[in-house]
Order: sequence, then C-alpha cells, then structure tokens
Amino acid sequence: MTNQPYGGGYGYGGQEPPGTPYQQPPGTPYQQPRSQPQAWPGQGYDHAYDPYADQQHTQQWQGQTWETQMQPPVAAAAPVTPDPVQVPEPAPVAAGEPEPEPEYGPATLAGNARITDAQRARAEGRSPVIEPGMQPALLTAVLGLLLAGGAALGTYALLVPLVVLQGVTAAGWFRLNGMWPARQGIALGFLGALVADAAMLVSDRSPGVILGTLGVWVLLSLVLQLRSHADPDERMYGLMATVVAAALAIAAGGYLAADADAVAVGAVAVAAAMVVRALPVATAASVVIALAAAGGAGYAVGRMSTDAALMGVGAAVCALIGHRVASYDYPSRFVHFTAGVALPLAAAGPVVYTLGRVLG
Repeated sequence: MTNQPYGGGYGYGGQEPPGTPYQQPPGTPYQQPRSQPQAWPGQGYDHAYDPYADQQHTQQWQGQTWETQMQPPVAAAAPVTPDPVQVPEPAPVAAGEPEPEPEYGPATLAGNARITDAQRARAEGRSPVIEPGMQPALLTAVLGLLLAGGAALGTYALLVPLVVLQGVTAAGWFRLNGMWPARQGIALGFLGALVADAAMLVSDRSPGVILGTLGVWVLLSLVLQLRSHADPDERMYGLMATVVAAALAIAAGGYLAADADAVAVGAVAVAAAMVVRALPVATAASVVIALAAAGGAGYAVGRMSTDAALMGVGAAVCALIGHRVASYDYPSRFVHFTAGVALPLAAAGPVVYTLGRVLG
C-alpha cells in the first residue's frame, strides 16, 4: 500500500489502474467495492471519474411499478385443448307415437329458387296431397247445416251463411294458389258474388243472373290484369286465379237459386260426406263410405225419396272434388281452414240447383 493520496499520479487520470486490488483502510467496516465503468471503444482511462456517467447509458423506467415480492406467484397455465365437436344424437322415437307433422313454408312465385313442399314430395316419390283433416270437415258440416237451416227459415236467413261461404271461398282459392296477400283479387271475387246475390234477389232468384254476373266479372278481371305492371307470366297467373275465385264464389249462389228442399238435402249430404271422409280410413274405402253416407243423409232429409238420395250422392261427388283440390299442390293450415272448408260446399252449389230442378 502506498502513501500517495487517492487520485495521485498513476498516469490513469486519478484512477487506480485496472487489476489493482482494492485495499480497505484498517478499522473501517467492510464495504463492497463499487465496480468501475468499462471504457467505450476509443475511450481511455485518462479522464476523471464521473459518478453519473453510468446513468447516461442505462435505460430509465418511466412507468409505474409495484412491489414484486408482495405478488403471489403465477401458476403456469394448463395447455388448452379444443373441445371435440359434439354431434347431436337424434332423439329416440317412442314406439307407436306418430311422427310430427312437417312445417310448411311460404309459397313460391316466379324467380324464387325454393321449391314448395309439394314439389319436394313429388320429386321424392311421395304424394303431394295432404288432406285437411277432421277440424275443417267439422266446420264444413256446421256451415252446411246452417245453409240447410237458413233455407228452411227463408231466403234472407239463407243469405247470411251463403255470404260467409262465398267470402271464405274467394280467400281460400287465392291462398291455395300461393297468392297472398291478394286483397284486390279477393275483394273482386267476393264483390262479384255479392252482386250475383243481389241480382238474384231482385230477379226473384233467377239463375240466369249467375251466368250474366260471371261473364261481366271475367271481363272486369281481364281489364284489371291488363293494367297491371307485373311480368306477363305473373299477370296471366293472377288473371286465372281471379277468374276462378270469382267463378267459384258466384257459383256458390246456386244455393240461393235452388228450392229450399234441395238446399237442405244437398247441404246435409255434403256435411255427412265430409265428416266421414275425414275418418282415419284408407282413401278408396273412405270415398265409398262418404258417398254412401251422403246418399243416406239425402234419403233421410228428403222424406225417404230415392231422388233425394241421388241428389245427395251427386252433391257429395262435387264436394269430394273440392276437398281433393283443397288438399293438393300447396296445402297449409290456412288453406285447410279456408279452401278446405268452403270448396266442398261451393263446388256442390250448382249441382244442388241443377239436380233439384231435374229430380224435382
């Protein structure tokens, strides 16, 4: 150890040369010697020692900090494995229960790529016919009984259920053809039926006004469709739907032109045929039983007359055709409770008048 003061001439700018061990004065507590800064390239040890030089080249932490010793240790995260794709298993069928009825979507028009349920059923080899069922059949029976009772009470009593039948017929035909809403066509067909009814009342229930009103309404429907700005195919489709709806609603006025006894026989026969047709029996057997029930109902209502039985069978044949039409191509619950209720009675209207005049 030398007696020269600290920072004396070692030729290293007042610093101890590298490699010289640090000597602690006797009697002082031991202190850890402070490491000397390393020289930068091109920089010697001939400059005076700056205690703040090392702070110029260190990174300063400017953000907030916290005491790391007070924080709980973070456990290593377990590896995450993706869940396997769960494929839902089909619900088991209980034995003997019927399958749920299919849902029916909106109808398709030109330009829509979706096919109807009836078209899909036809493509898959299944029947596109879905029958209305017992509830519409019961409504048809109630409406038929109202027609029979109204005919027994008088002309104006018959007019009330007849107007209901004509309105439901016009609405049901448009919905059966997938055209909804079609307020203009429904209103036009229903208005034609009201005009025909009024003309029959004025003309003492002359059936000729039915044909005259139908001819005028076909011409009116044609004029209205020619003024439409729709595509030609849609205009033709709308024209046919409007004409047929008006024709069916006007033809139902045959009940108003027929005799009271003929209305009673025909309406009761249709009611019996529709209820029997809705029973869970095979189609062929159901048709035969329905015709037999209609003949029996006509025979009973017509005072045990064979002509009344024949009239009942004839009215039931037309009713079954209307029932079949309401079951075909695009059935839905709304169609079943409109066209399915009204078409059997509306289709039988002209036959009730004709057979009533022929058979007496």
